[in-house]
Amino acid sequence: MSPPPPPLGRSRKRAAQLFDPALCDTELVDVRTQFTQGRWATARSLLAATADDWDRRGHRVVVLAETPAATAWAREWLLAEPESADAATLLACAAVFTALRRKGTPEAADEACRRAAALFPADPTPWLGLLLLSRAFGTEEEFSRHFDQVRARHREHHHAHHVMVARLAERLPGTGHDPLHEVYDFAAWAAEESPADSPLAVLPVIAHAERYRVLAAGHGGGPAAAAAAEHWSGRRARQVLRSAFDWWLEWEREDHPRNRVDLNFLAHAKLCEGRPAEAAALFQRIGSHATRAPWSYPDLDPHKAFLAARSAALGSA
Repeated sequence: MSPPPPPLGRSRKRAAQLFDPALCDTELVDVRTQFTQGRWATARSLLAATADDWDRRGHRVVVLAETPAATAWAREWLLAEPESADAATLLACAAVFTALRRKGTPEAADEACRRAAALFPADPTPWLGLLLLSRAFGTEEEFSRHFDQVRARHREHHHAHHVMVARLAERLPGTGHDPLHEVYDFAAWAAEESPADSPLAVLPVIAHAERYRVLAAGHGGGPAAAAAAEHWSGRRARQVLRSAFDWWLEWEREDHPRNRVDLNFLAHAKLCEGRPAEAAALFQRIGSHATRAPWSYPDLDPHKAFLAARSAALGSA
């Protein structure tokens, strides 16, 4: 096994590179650079080429929509091409993130998403925007309805299922380590309903990590280590982790745009389970494409936590 990568340092710039939401999509990285400079024609070409690869389209739109001045450049594009569903969807998702940053209104973002959805009814991406919006501002009924709209258009929508799991994990925090909690049932159901090669096979691990986030927060941060030991050592946790790791060994969906999200959760879980050698194999695949979740759980500096975890795992290999 190759040696671990060199330390990435503590600077904000290097931390930002480590947690780049574009992950391993090099085309997206190049287009994002040009888009932030106002050259939206490259974004138009990228989204046109993405076509109906819905997970990739959602990933690319979200990353572009989170960039500085995304609203201004998407609006300029839409003014030039008023019937462009791509421009409308990008503008709508930019409005969602503006609202989430409390610099815009949820009502304006909701309206923009619905306009985009009307221009391209088959696209789940505007509904993903509404799902993210209702996660922060909506009712349980609205949130569930928006998830159903996403799933009606793409049954295996990766990002939407992760958002749903995070929301479900927050219900009934006082029930503790309940193996029958609804988040586990939902994740198992979604995994079973999906094809054998679907990354949603890892969703039960995501559910376990998100529930840990909630339970550790309930402990006030102090007894987090004890909470982790109890949470990750149970029979259900071991079964879920073994199944997900076996799936990764067989399928390893490198072609999926968000596969590094799953690998980060799986590596984190393997370390919590006390299996650093298996985690080391995952870190080799992750490379520099770390994600803030779950390394920030519970209330940690994700940069320091990821580097320490990677060093511990690779040092044990």
